[in-house]
Amino acid sequence: MSLGNSPVLGLVDYGSGNLRSVRQAIEQAGGHCAMVSSPGDAANCSALVVPGVGSFGDCARQLHDAGLWEIIREWIVADRPYLGICLGYQLLFESSEESPGVAGFGALAGKVVHFPRGEVGGEALKIPHMGWNQLHIRTPSDPLMKGFEINPDFYFVHSYYPVPEDSSVVTSTCDYGVEFAASVTKGRMSGVQFHPEKSQALGLSMLRNFISSLTSNP
Repeated sequence: MSLGNSPVLGLVDYGSGNLRSVRQAIEQAGGHCAMVSSPGDAANCSALVVPGVGSFGDCARQLHDAGLWEIIREWIVADRPYLGICLGYQLLFESSEESPGVAGFGALAGKVVHFPRGEVGGEALKIPHMGWNQLHIRTPSDPLMKGFEINPDFYFVHSYYPVPEDSSVVTSTCDYGVEFAASVTKGRMSGVQFHPEKSQALGLSMLRNFISSLTSNP
C-alpha cells in the first residue's frame, strides 16, 4: 500500500526497542510508518521493518506472544520487502549463541555468535561493540548501498554478530577484532547490524534507499 507517492512501512512493535527514533528516522527519510503490533496491522503495508533491542530469545518470545512471528516468517518466505535492524537482522538466521535452543526465522543459513575475547592494538576488545565504525562495501550495486563511498561510517551497538554460511548474501563487512557481516541482502530481504536511526545523514540516506527500492520494484 502507498500513501500518496510514498509506500507505507510497517514498523513492527513487539513491546521493546527504541521505536520512536526508528519511526522518526523513516519519516525524515520520506517514508510513512504504520505501527504493526498485531497480525492484521501488516495487511496494508508495502514493507516490514523489524528493529531490535535486547536479547535474541526475548525478542523471539515477544514476537511469538504478539502473534507476529508467523506473519513475519510468511512475509519473508513470500519475498516481500523486509528490513531488519540489529536483532531484526540477527533473527533472520537459524540460531544464536545468546539464546541456546531458540530458533530464528531460518531465512538465512548460519548462526549468531559472540565477539571473541581478545585484544586489538594491545588493548582488550571492549564488548559490546559500541560506536562508529567503517563499513567495507562488498556490493555497491545493492539498493541499500546506492551512493555510498567505499568506507562509510555507521553506528553500532551489539555483542553478537551473524555468520552467514552463504557469503554471497553479504553486502558489507566491518572489522572489530574480527571481520563480520555488517549487512546482507537476499531477494527483497535485507538486514543491517548497525543502526541507521543513530547514523545521522548516512543512516537517513540508507533509509531513503530502502524506501526508493519499494517504488522502483513494486
